[in-house]
Amino acid sequence: MYIVIDKHAKWEMVLLMGKCKLAVCQINVTADKRFNINNARDVVFRAASQGAQIVLLPEMFNCPYETSLFPDYAESYPDGETVQMLSRVAAELGIVLVGGSIPERDGDIVYNTCFVFGQQGGLLGRHRKMHLFDVDLPDLNVQESSTLGPGRDFTVVDAGICKIGVMICFDVRFPELARLLALAGVDMLLIPAAFNMVTGPAHWDLTMRMRAVDNQVYVAAASPARDEQAEYVTYGHSMVVDPWGTVVAQAGTGEEIIVAEVNLETIREVRERLPLLAQRRTDLYDLCKK
Repeated sequence: MYIVIDKHAKWEMVLLMGKCKLAVCQINVTADKRFNINNARDVVFRAASQGAQIVLLPEMFNCPYETSLFPDYAESYPDGETVQMLSRVAAELGIVLVGGSIPERDGDIVYNTCFVFGQQGGLLGRHRKMHLFDVDLPDLNVQESSTLGPGRDFTVVDAGICKIGVMICFDVRFPELARLLALAGVDMLLIPAAFNMVTGPAHWDLTMRMRAVDNQVYVAAASPARDEQAEYVTYGHSMVVDPWGTVVAQAGTGEEIIVAEVNLETIREVRERLPLLAQRRTDLYDLCKK
């Protein structure tokens, strides 16, 4: 049994203090979709029982990360069993649930999609991965475009206490997207991601910390737990980084929940001390959404 504080009182206090607790869930993913959905549900309940008001799940948490399998596991909104679970749990717990990502079918196209549900269970936002992971690395060849279509929209979600920008895995390697989200007023970049054992040791910490430092926002990245027997072995090490670039919480490689405080005052203080966004030379260069 999980005991959760009264959700209305909890959010009134969050809004008053300008602080909230963010939980990042690093969970095991198997070939059994039903197990994955139930496991994710249980982990979200555990996160909420630790006081989290915003909970983040990993990329492709309801299926193995194998491009050939994505169409078989895909489901449509709002009828899919995974999205229905996310909506129900968000409402039951009174949290903002950032549902990692799942394969989403829309007509003839399958997307890598993050669904975000609010305290009443309504859909707050949907981000479809914009940059598909098509790479040829040593001992690793992945072509997401073989089964997935790319998203076309950048995603800002009003979570009440703060604004959230959503990116999925490979999206984080494109600093223009993160900057667009920062200019749109986000306080946090939430990134369901599944870096591997080639890119993870080299770039995971570096990339997440740089997006936080460049844009002076909180960054949280959620990975699946590592399975050494999987065809695609994920790096793990889910993390939360503050606007100064300090890693305030980080997981190991197994199933784990990490919880960190997000303080909007910290964002203001960092931007006052080091006013990067204010000192941009927009007379010489600018970034606009086409």
